Amino acid sequence: MVEPREAWLARLAHKAELRARAGLRRRLAPRGTGDRVLDLAGNDYLGLSRHPAVLAAATDALSAYGLGATGSRLVRGSTAVHADLEAALAGFLGTGSALVYSSGYLANLGAVRALVQPRTLLVSDAHNHASLIDGCRASGAEIAVVPHADIRAVETTLSTRGNRPAVVVTESVFSVDGDLVRLAGLHAACRRYGAQLLVDDAHGMGVIGPSGAGGVAAAGLSGEPDVVVTMTLSKAFGAAGGVVAGPAELAAHLVDTGRTFIYDTGLPPAVAAGARAALELIRAGDGLRAELHERAALVGKRLTNHEVSEPDAGVISVTAPGPEAAVAWAAACLERGVAVGCFRPPSTPDSRSRLRLTINVGVPRADFEHALDVIAETAP
Repeated sequence: MVEPREAWLARLAHKAELRARAGLRRRLAPRGTGDRVLDLAGNDYLGLSRHPAVLAAATDALSAYGLGATGSRLVRGSTAVHADLEAALAGFLGTGSALVYSSGYLANLGAVRALVQPRTLLVSDAHNHASLIDGCRASGAEIAVVPHADIRAVETTLSTRGNRPAVVVTESVFSVDGDLVRLAGLHAACRRYGAQLLVDDAHGMGVIGPSGAGGVAAAGLSGEPDVVVTMTLSKAFGAAGGVVAGPAELAAHLVDTGRTFIYDTGLPPAVAAGARAALELIRAGDGLRAELHERAALVGKRLTNHEVSEPDAGVISVTAPGPEAAVAWAAACLERGVAVGCFRPPSTPDSRSRLRLTINVGVPRADFEHALDVIAETAP
């Protein structure tokens, strides 16, 4: 029987009602240019999105190249700005190559697919970001989901796979609770069992590691031939776009075969130029990183009556009683001029709702401390 033309809309409305009852509705909240909210929700860790040098570089490229890339990277979407950014990123990360995508999501999808061979087993951390999960699913490979940050479980899974190829997929700093995985130990397990390691360093890049080179660099794994790094330019870089970094052979493979690279319009040159300027600020940003870590440590000290995650980088979670309480808490903060992240299932891997706070050193210190007071005072 063919579904009536209006029935599919009724079906969607019913699903929306069920989500509303469960406290899982989501709403867009556009912000204007005059927005004065104290931002503890975005990912502009080092406050570079509005840095004068970043804006100047983007403005110059906007005048030179226009608004968009005008095509895929293989048609007309590659510019000298893209090539310069990729070369600089490869040098910064200590890899043979770096390939820039229009988003971190597409970079992760492309990287996972590129590492899959026939019969590959993907060993995925239970707390991995949705883009890694979707990349694993889209690859068509068998997936083994292991308990979060459990290296022994990874070893057990690898030891029982037989002679099949395997790739261990993880984040460096996890995006919900902000905890840092023990990458050196995880890599040792991979090396012991002949597996590759794919690390999404999105929340570590710019924030930890020598000169802010991320979690992989902090673990001493830069340039290792069995390690592939993905990252986004939308967090500490204050820009947009994604990156896959690894051996030069991997970049060649992605350019030749990677569907999320070949068939997508390139990153706008102005954004690439802004990210390139941000890279130099990150290299010289030890003072910014020190301030970020001081503020992260302050969160637990100021919110002593709440369950607060350990601040390994710039992400801290504060547990809420449930999804509706988390929504109400975030709304109360916003009413008093403080924006916080509100994470609920299915965005949380453990069905636990929480506020997610992200440190932005572009927010004046006094305002940051005031924001923590607001969070404490509005708690359910």
